[in-house]
Amino acid sequence: MGHRSESQYDERNQSMNQKELGELRRRWKPEKSAVGHIYGCFVNSAREIVADLDESLALMPQQESEKYLELLRKAMSGALDKNLIDIVFETQQVMKSDEHKLLMALRDSELKDNALRQTFYQKVISTLNMGESNYLLLIANDHYDVPRRGKDGLAQEDASETVFSYLVCAVCPVKAGKPELGYFAGDNEFHCTASQLVSAPELGFLFPAFDDRSTNIYNALFYSRKPAELHQEFIEAVFHTDPPMSAEEQREAFESALTESLGGACSLNVVQGVHERLTARIEEHKERKDPEPLVVTSGDMSAILQDCEIPAEQAQAFKKSCEERFGENAVLNPANLINPKKVQLKTGKISLSVDPEYSYLVETKVIDGRKVLVIPVEDDLEFNGLPVGVPTAE
Repeated sequence: MGHRSESQYDERNQSMNQKELGELRRRWKPEKSAVGHIYGCFVNSAREIVADLDESLALMPQQESEKYLELLRKAMSGALDKNLIDIVFETQQVMKSDEHKLLMALRDSELKDNALRQTFYQKVISTLNMGESNYLLLIANDHYDVPRRGKDGLAQEDASETVFSYLVCAVCPVKAGKPELGYFAGDNEFHCTASQLVSAPELGFLFPAFDDRSTNIYNALFYSRKPAELHQEFIEAVFHTDPPMSAEEQREAFESALTESLGGACSLNVVQGVHERLTARIEEHKERKDPEPLVVTSGDMSAILQDCEIPAEQAQAFKKSCEERFGENAVLNPANLINPKKVQLKTGKISLSVDPEYSYLVETKVIDGRKVLVIPVEDDLEFNGLPVGVPTAE
C-alpha cells in the first residue's frame, strides 16, 4: 500500500477534536475510571508470549492499578495530527474486512473472549517491529455513559443520552534496569538483581473514535510517541489502511513543493514570511483555545505566498504541487509543516540558531560579489558566553 493522501487530509475525515479527547482521557484517571479489567501479554524479543495478562483492577494493589491506567491513558496523549493520527476505514472495510470485524468483535465481547484476544495478539506480534526490545501489550474496554450537554455547554451528569463502548490499546517497551543491590527478606541477605521496567507506550490506539461525542466505527485514533516513526507495519496489520504520512514526511513534502515550484524565488525573505505567518496562526489558535484542530489548505498557502510577494503564477504552481503530494482537498496542520519554536540557518560550514521572534532581523545581501548573512548587533555580543567587542566603522 502507498501513503494515504487525500483520504488522510480531507476535512470530511477529521474525527475527534481536542475537547472530545480530553473528555475520554479523564475517564482513565484513577478517581474517575470505571475500567474493571486489564488484558494483555508480555512479549520477548523473539516474538514469544512470556506471560498472559488477565487481571481485575479491583483485586490489585492501588499503586499497580493506577500504573496500568496511566499507561493506557498515555496512549491517548500528545497532539492531534502529530502523535495522534486519524485512521479512516473505507465503507467496504467496515462491511467486510477481517481487521474491522476483529476490532468490533473484541469491543462487543468486552474483551472476555480469550480466542479473540489471542488472535489479536498474534496479529500484532507477527508484524510489529520493536527491534530487540521486549514489550507489554495492554488492552482494555470502557463503557462511558456520555452525559448530555446543556445549552451552556456544561455536562449534565445525570442526563446520559448514549453509551460509548471502546477499546484502548498500548504497546509499552520493557527494558532491563541496572543491577542494584537489594535486600531479600526470605534469605535475610542482600543480593544483586536487575528488574524489568515497563516504559511509556511507544504506540497504541483507540477504537472506535469518539466523534461529535458519539460512536464512529469508521475511524480509529492511532498513537505514536515519536511522530516520525509511525510503525506503519502495525497500522497495516491491525487496520489494513494506507499508512498515513508522518509529521516529518509532511514537512519534507511541503518543503519540496516550495523549492520545486518557486525555484530561485524561494528566498530567505519568502521562507521567513511563510514561517512568520504560519506561526502567527498557530499562536492565535492557542489563544482562542479552539478544540478543533488548526488546518490550512493548499489555497491558504498559495495566498500566503502571494502575500509574501510571490507572483500568482508561481503561487498557483505551488498549490498544484501541494495537491499532487497531499491530495486535491487536503487540509494540513501548520505545526507539521514548520517548527514554530525554531529557526536554524545553515551554510556548508556554519549553523546559526535564531529566536523565531527576531528572525526578521537576519538578511541576505551580496557585498563585494560575496553572498553574506547580515545580522545587526544592537546589544552586547557574546562568544560562548564571553562578551566581545565589535569594531566601529572608521
